[in-house]
This record gives sequence, C-alpha cells and structure tokens, in this order.
Amino acid sequence: QTQQHRLQDHANDLIEWVCPIAYHPDPVGSARAICPIHQGVALLDGLEYDIQLLFSRFLGWLLLLFHTVIVAGISLRVVMKRRPIGVSLAWLALIYAIPFAGVGFYVLFGEIRLGRKRAERAQAMYRPYAIWIRQLARLFPQHCCEVGSKARPLHDLIQGRLAMPMLSGNRMTLLHKPKSIVEEIVRDIRGSSQSCYLEFYIWHPGGDVDEVCEALMEVAARGVDCRVLLDSIGSKTFFRSSWPKTLRAAGVKVVEVLPVGAWRIPFQRQDLRMHRKLVVIDDKVGYTGSMNMVDPRFFKQDAGVGQWVDIMIRVQGPVVPLMWSTFVWDWEMETGERLLDSLQHEPEAWPQTNYRAQLIPSGPFVGGDCIQQSLLLAIYQARHHLVLTTPYFVPDDPLAAALSSAAARGVLVQLVLPARNDSLMANHASNSFMEDLLAAGVEIYRYDAGLLHTKSVLVDDDFALVGTVNLDRRSLWLNFEITLLIDNPVFVAEMNQLVQGYMLEATPMSLTRWRARPWYKKLLENIFYLFSPLL
Repeated sequence: QTQQHRLQDHANDLIEWVCPIAYHPDPVGSARAICPIHQGVALLDGLEYDIQLLFSRFLGWLLLLFHTVIVAGISLRVVMKRRPIGVSLAWLALIYAIPFAGVGFYVLFGEIRLGRKRAERAQAMYRPYAIWIRQLARLFPQHCCEVGSKARPLHDLIQGRLAMPMLSGNRMTLLHKPKSIVEEIVRDIRGSSQSCYLEFYIWHPGGDVDEVCEALMEVAARGVDCRVLLDSIGSKTFFRSSWPKTLRAAGVKVVEVLPVGAWRIPFQRQDLRMHRKLVVIDDKVGYTGSMNMVDPRFFKQDAGVGQWVDIMIRVQGPVVPLMWSTFVWDWEMETGERLLDSLQHEPEAWPQTNYRAQLIPSGPFVGGDCIQQSLLLAIYQARHHLVLTTPYFVPDDPLAAALSSAAARGVLVQLVLPARNDSLMANHASNSFMEDLLAAGVEIYRYDAGLLHTKSVLVDDDFALVGTVNLDRRSLWLNFEITLLIDNPVFVAEMNQLVQGYMLEATPMSLTRWRARPWYKKLLENIFYLFSPLL
C-alpha cells in the first residue's frame, strides 16, 4: 500500500510538471491557455481553421471565375445568334439575373435542337419532298387555279418557301361539335381500305375517343396500314395507359414523337413539341383543325376552365395528298422510315367542288418559319374586317403592331379569347397587351362558356387561315404546326357565323374598366411581359 502511495505521488508530480492546470486552475477559465497540451491543440485548431478559410475562399474565387467564363460565353452566343432583339435581351436578362440557373435555362430552352439524327433527317428530306410536291401539283393540272387578289401575297410566300401549291377542287366540311367530329373520324376509319394515319399533340383516353382506338384495331385486323404519331409530353397520359400496348398488339403502329428524358437534355431541346392535329385516311379524306383527340367531358375537368371548344375541317380533294405528305414527313423524321412513294394518288376519287386551299406546315425546319410572315401579310391585307380567335395570345412585337395598325386605318379588328385558360404564365403575359390594343381600337371579347381553343384568322370575308397555330411565339417559331389557307368566301362566311356565335357567349372588354384593375395585377402582367419572348 505504501508503494502504491509513492507511485501515486510520482504520477501526480509528473502530471503537475506536464500540465500545471491540473493543480492550479485559473478561476476565470483561462488556464487552458497556459497548458502546453491545450496550447498545441488550440494551435492545431487555428491552423485547421485557416486552411479551411483559405480553401473556401479559393473555391469561391474558382466558382466566380467559372460563372464569369460561362456567362460571358453564353452571352456571346446569344449575341451571335442574331435573333429578334426582344428575345435576345430577355435571355440576357435571365442569364444575368439568376446565377447559374439562367445559364441552365438557356442551355435547356435557348436554342432549337431536335437531336442529331432528327436534324440530319430533316435536312436531307427537304429537297426530295419539295420535288415530290411539285411533281404532285403537275399531275393535277385541272386543280391548279387562280388565287384571289388578297390571298395572292400569302400564296406566293408559301409556295416560294415550302413549294406548297394552291389547289382547287376541294370539299370542306366545318365540324364544331366534339361528338360529331369523333363520329365522323370513326366512320371514315371503319370505311378505309388502304391506310389510316393519325397525328395529334394530345391523345387522352376516355369517352368517345376510345371508339377511335377500337376502330383502328378493327381495320388493322383486316390489313389496313394504321399508324399513329403522338407527342411525348402532350400525350403522356395516353402513353401511361394500357392503350399503346393494346394497339400495337392489334397491329397499329404507335410512335412517341420527340420523347423527353433527363439523358436527352444535352442533345435535344425538351420543349420543342409536335403540335399538329392531322388525320389522313385512304388518300381520300383528311382532317385538321384545333381539336386534339380528346373527349372534352373527360379532359382537364379539374382545371377550372370548363370544357374545351374546338373545330375540325373535313377535307376531300387534292389537298389531301399534301396532308398525307406532311404526315409521312413527320414519320420519316422520327423513325427514319420513308413512305413518300408508297401511295398512288387517284384524283378521280375526289369530289369536284371549288374550295381553293393551300397547306402551310410550319416548325423548326428549313422554310418552316413562314407562318409568322403569312399572319402578318394576312393582317396587312385586311381592308374592312379582321377576326382572330386563339386560346393563347402572346404576340411578338410585329404582330401586335400589325393589329394596332389595322385598327388605326379603319379596319374592324375583333379578337376573341377565352376568359380563362390553363396556362397562368401565358394568361398574365397576354393581359399585358390588352391595354395597348384596346386603346388602338381593337375589340376584344372574352369567351365565357369554356376554354375557346379554336385558332382562326378571317380576312374581309375573302380568305381564312385555320389550323393549329396559336398567336404566340411558341406556335410561330418552335412547334410543329399545320394551317390551311382557304381562299373561298362561302367557307369564310360559315366560319364567320361560327365566330359570331362565340362572341354572343363572350364579354366585350372595356378600356376604362381594364385600366381600373388593381395595381398589383398590372405589376404582375408587366413582369411577365418582360419574359413574353421566352413563353
């Protein structure tokens, strides 16, 4: 025990020599500073802190340098693209206002990228299709026709850019009730003997639409060539359903157009969409217009906008092969399979009526941007009356100026829009144009009986533009669209009667009441106006 006490005393002496604080604590707690061990630990802690501080500062400067280089490079690219000034400035504002995210948005959505294979096909297809269209027009000399004086500038532009001719001898039936539209399509499918080609932005299962699927499976079973092209985003509900597998098992070829996915982002712009609505059956009958393959009773019922209001035009005549060529163009661009020479066109199967029509396919391909110039020409050709209907109205500056100019020179300009639509951003951006247009004398009507989805331009009771194009930058510059230029007063009168019916169910806007809206709404609209070139 004595020996243990001696050992303990030696141990205590050693501890006191190494660390005096163990026996002489400082009452204010500063003893840690005079302890060699704690001094070493504090020194190491300080050194580690300094290293971390230097490293964080180095990373900060490195990140700043990287961001500066990236922003400078992207800014230079925006400038060198020489796009409309408003578009370029909007992108530059976004790039500088939101660090990194702005650059990311530009990489994702700033440039038109279809994907390497798709772009190569589109480039290689242009000349063969232009030659084919010219040859087709020469096959039907009896359908080549004189064009009305007001429609002639549009005709010349479209033919010069797309080689599409104006052809007479077409019969056109205006359909504006969803149930009757689907019934007509089902009837024509079941009466087909060669082919049924359908292309839509949205195909939503449910209701009357399922009858179209049943009809396609019936005729595919007896050897009819059935093909369906559907946009990946617009028809995502369809592709998640059991219908694609069921249709393919029955022999119907179903293709997802412009598919999206995280791994595709570096190679393909994700918001380029196939917005066409097109049906071509047996080279005898075609359909186009604003209606997607949906039953309004089952589509977006929780969006708070009411049922969608649409039209389709049933076409018979020499324009049908041109509609067919648009489908097979899209099919080849997406799949690489060429169908261009697979069908012999038979003019004797067409009814001989005098609806002159010209097809205008548009989109991000060579010559496909002429729809914007066609719209401007149509507006400037108006002398008495101009009526426009669209669900989404976010015009570029030339289009807005053309409407104001038409009203200023005495043309009755009437713009019919839905009171509510399913895009909050587009709605705010659209509202930012209302005051200037109302002040210029444009009559604006807000349709209250649902989401008015019809897209049309009627000029002086002489000619009409009807199809899938909205009056916004996305439709004019980015989406794949299709429009019919119809140079026939009888058809225009029928369309005008339909649009006047829309106006009876609409509320006219008042400049005085519009100016009295709350200040915060004006602020919100002007903020979205700044970014309208990007919507």
